[in-house]
Amino acid sequence: MSFLEYNLKTVPSGLSKVLYLNWAIILLLTTIASVGFLMLYSVAGGDMGRWAEPQMKRFAVGLVGMIVVAMVPIYVWRNTAALAYVMSIGLLVVVELFGSTGGGAQRWIDLGFMRLQPSEVMKITLVMLLAAYYDWLDLKKTSRLIWVLIPVMLTLLPTFLVLRQPDLGTALLLVAGGGLVMFAAGVHWLYFAAVVATGAGAVTAVFQSRGTAWQLLADYQYNRIDTFISPGDDPLGAGYHITQSKIALGSGGWTGKGFMQGTQSRLNFLPEKHTDFIFTTLAEEFGFIGAFSLLVLYGLLILFCVVSALQNKDRFSALLILGVAMTFFLFFAVNMSMVMGLAPVVGVPLPLVSYGGSAMLVLLLAFGLVQSAHVHRPRGRV
Repeated sequence: MSFLEYNLKTVPSGLSKVLYLNWAIILLLTTIASVGFLMLYSVAGGDMGRWAEPQMKRFAVGLVGMIVVAMVPIYVWRNTAALAYVMSIGLLVVVELFGSTGGGAQRWIDLGFMRLQPSEVMKITLVMLLAAYYDWLDLKKTSRLIWVLIPVMLTLLPTFLVLRQPDLGTALLLVAGGGLVMFAAGVHWLYFAAVVATGAGAVTAVFQSRGTAWQLLADYQYNRIDTFISPGDDPLGAGYHITQSKIALGSGGWTGKGFMQGTQSRLNFLPEKHTDFIFTTLAEEFGFIGAFSLLVLYGLLILFCVVSALQNKDRFSALLILGVAMTFFLFFAVNMSMVMGLAPVVGVPLPLVSYGGSAMLVLLLAFGLVQSAHVHRPRGRV
C-alpha cells in the first residue's frame, strides 16, 4: 500500500478534522497575537482604531485562513509546492517592475485594500518546495553534489530578487531558512562548513568593496553595520534607533514601568515603535519578566511544532513543519537580537506582535500548513 493510500485510510475526514487540529498551537498563536494587540493599543496612546483594531481584524481573517488550509489534505500542498514557488518568483518580478516604494525600498504590490509583500510569501513557498524536493529525492542522494546544488539554486534565485529591492534582512532569512531545511533533510555538515567559510570571505569582500566602483551594499546598509559596531559614535543620527532601544530595554528593569507608562514610546523617542521596535516597548512597560514571558511563548510554539514533526511519519510533512518552525524562530530571534544591539538593524518585524498585514497573514497560513500536516498524518486508527 502506498503512503497516499495508507494516509487516506487512516486520517480523519469531513468536519471531524477540526477535532484533530493542534489546539495547543492555536492557543499559543492567539496568546502571542493578543500580546501584540495589547502593545499596539499602548503605543497608540490608548487609541484602539489606529493599529490594534486593524491588527485584530487581520488576525481573525488569518485564523480562518489557517483552519481552511488545515482542512486541505497535506498531499495537495505537496503537489502544489512547485507551482506556489513559481508564482512567488513571479510576484517578486512584478515587484521589481511595478512595485510600490516605501522607505527607499521597492518591496510591495499595492492591491488597493492592502499592500502585499511577496518576499514574505517567498519565505514559506521556499520551505514548501525544499520539503517536497527532499521528499521526492532518494535518501542516498541527499549529500551528493549535484543534488545539493539544485536546492542551493532554488534558494539563491529569490534571494537575488529580494536583494534588488533592496531587503537585506529578508534575503538573509531566505538563505538561513533554506539552509536549515537542507540541514534537517540530512545534507552533510561539510557543505555547511564550506558555506561558513565562503560567508567569511563574502563579509571581507563587503568591507573591502566599500567606497569602490564595485561596492556590494548600499550606503544605508553600510551605515547600519557601522551603527551595529559602534552606535555611540552617532547617537543622534545613525545610532539613534538602537540607542533609544537600549534605553527603553534597560529602563524597564525587572517588572517594568507599567502598562502605557513607557516614556520612550509615549514621548516618541522610540522609532518604529509599532513595528520593528515593539519588543522594546514591551520590555519597558513589563520589564524582564514580560519580555521573558513572550520568549517562553515563542519557545513553546517551536516546541509543539518540533514534537508534531517528530510524530509525523511522512517526510514531506515533517520537513515542512520543521521548516516553518525554524523560519518562525529566525523571525523573532533576529528581531530580538536587532533591538538589543546583538545584530545589525535589518528591518525584521516581531512575528504576530509587530503591526503589519502581509507578515501576519502569511505566517498564519504557514501554520495552516503545519496544521494540515498534523491533521492528515498517518494514524493507526481513526
